[in-house]
Amino acid sequence: MVTAAQPIPTRTALSVRDLGPNWYAAVMGTSVLATAGAALPAPYTAPRPLLAAVWTLALLLLAVLLTARARHWAHHTDRARAHLRDPAVLPFYGCLSMALLAVGGGAVTVGRDWIGTRAAVALDTVLFTTGTAVGLTAAVAVPYLMAVRHRVPAADATPVWLLPLVAPMVSAAVGPLLVPYLPPGQPRAALLLGCFALFGLSLLAVALTLPLIVARLLTGTPLPLALAPTLFLVLGPLGQSTTAVALVADRAPGVVSAPGARGLAAFSVLYGVPVMGLALLWLVFSAGYVVRARRRGMGFALTWWAFTFPVGTCVTGAAALARHTHLGAYGVLAAALYALLLAGWVAAASGTVRGLLSGGLLAAPRPARPAPRPVTARTRSGAVR
Repeated sequence: MVTAAQPIPTRTALSVRDLGPNWYAAVMGTSVLATAGAALPAPYTAPRPLLAAVWTLALLLLAVLLTARARHWAHHTDRARAHLRDPAVLPFYGCLSMALLAVGGGAVTVGRDWIGTRAAVALDTVLFTTGTAVGLTAAVAVPYLMAVRHRVPAADATPVWLLPLVAPMVSAAVGPLLVPYLPPGQPRAALLLGCFALFGLSLLAVALTLPLIVARLLTGTPLPLALAPTLFLVLGPLGQSTTAVALVADRAPGVVSAPGARGLAAFSVLYGVPVMGLALLWLVFSAGYVVRARRRGMGFALTWWAFTFPVGTCVTGAAALARHTHLGAYGVLAAALYALLLAGWVAAASGTVRGLLSGGLLAAPRPARPAPRPVTARTRSGAVR
């Protein structure tokens, strides 16, 4: 759902009637600012207290949005059901899963500095379990509903379609963080290999869907201006999958057999290097597309949060490759991508705050004005009469 920031009367500024699942993207983008910063290799590391403060902000945003969305379903059931019936909004339900997972992973990564390791692991366990269940449900239910109910033509494919399919990949990247806190033996192996299975599930689902999006871009009509930032969403499965295989490889020693651990370590490099190259190619393509859209009048919308989480996954992917290949170039790349992530977060957050203060972001979409009737000889004669 794309909601442009437009001034409306103040009395609707706090309404949650039109609060959609796309708002969870703000939680994802804020949380990855903390976790990606923690992943940066030396000498590009960010101050831990600042990263913990950013994670705390993401946790508070998640709590507020969960409360607001619960109120939305309780008091505006008609609108909530309408969102489920809207093929433009339905894929955004994948954002709920990724918001839960992002905050949960951040708890173990940086949040433990403030709340302690025990509380961080407990919080991550709850959010990982819930987020994975929601993500798997969305990965099945959303494509099913799109196929049997909405029947959206391929010519209308957008990168938003990837959102529910990427959610299991986020689980694959977050789950390995919990492996050291499980009892040795079967529990650790089950979680680690389960995460690897989630990686494969998401990767194949994205591989089946991405060609439709590329075909639309190359042969179909251009994306609407407000959807131009969603091109950055394609970076999500690329960067997140690179991160996932690296973290699985990091936790493999002592959990799987020694040959298996060595194989996973080699695979993380053989997979991650070309995929990161593709991510950089797509980043340049997307940036050019967005600049073109901006010149043609693209204004702020919540889609600007696409500049954050997908780029953050590329930061963690590049940092993982720096760790596994010992190449300083990947460390420089991770730092450069983090600077881009920070700029994207500032742009998205400032636009969101302005939209909330004006009330436009929580307003119902305004109906489009009817196009003027073409002037013909008959209409001219009618006007004269």
